[in-house]
Amino acid sequence: MRWFVKAVKEDVKAYLRLDPATSNVFQLIFFNASFQGLLLYRISHLLYRWKIYPLAYVFHYLCRVLFSMDIHPAAEIEPGVVIDHGIGVVIGATATVKSGTVIYHGVTLGAKRICSGKRHPDVGRNVIIGAGAKILGPIRVGDNSVIGANAVVLNDVPENCLAVGIPARIVRRRDENAEPGGQHTDCEIENGTEGVRQTREEQPVGKC
Repeated sequence: MRWFVKAVKEDVKAYLRLDPATSNVFQLIFFNASFQGLLLYRISHLLYRWKIYPLAYVFHYLCRVLFSMDIHPAAEIEPGVVIDHGIGVVIGATATVKSGTVIYHGVTLGAKRICSGKRHPDVGRNVIIGAGAKILGPIRVGDNSVIGANAVVLNDVPENCLAVGIPARIVRRRDENAEPGGQHTDCEIENGTEGVRQTREEQPVGKC
């Protein structure tokens, strides 16, 4: 239970810091649907850890019906994660997401194929995942990286990188001295990175 209370407190701090549309705690708790969906996930995950599986899936189902967010109770989401808007977010059972990460609407952390065991991605700290992005398979997204909107990521993304496209490729390396967990803007990404490679051959997938 202490873990649950700590997680909610860290989530509140993260929303106030990383979501410009959130101005105060009252607005966040009562009128932010994505935060409410994340809260339902926290409850279902806690019940799943206690092996109260039927009740855990009840809260999972409520999150899907009420907020259109499908986050499996077994997924590991660290305290201090922001899900912005939330509609259409899908996070699989073996996925992990670390603190400081911002997930926009329509994001999928899914599997490439039907199989048992580890089949979903691991997302590092202070990652930005753009709207509609799909990160598929047991791959890793490194700390402080950015996944562009609608990108389809099928291979590992190193730390401090920007990945875009279908399939996603690395086009820039972000400034490693950038403030962790800060609010990222297009201008910051543009000015805090090295030049873009001109051809796909010069910049293969999964390498900076």
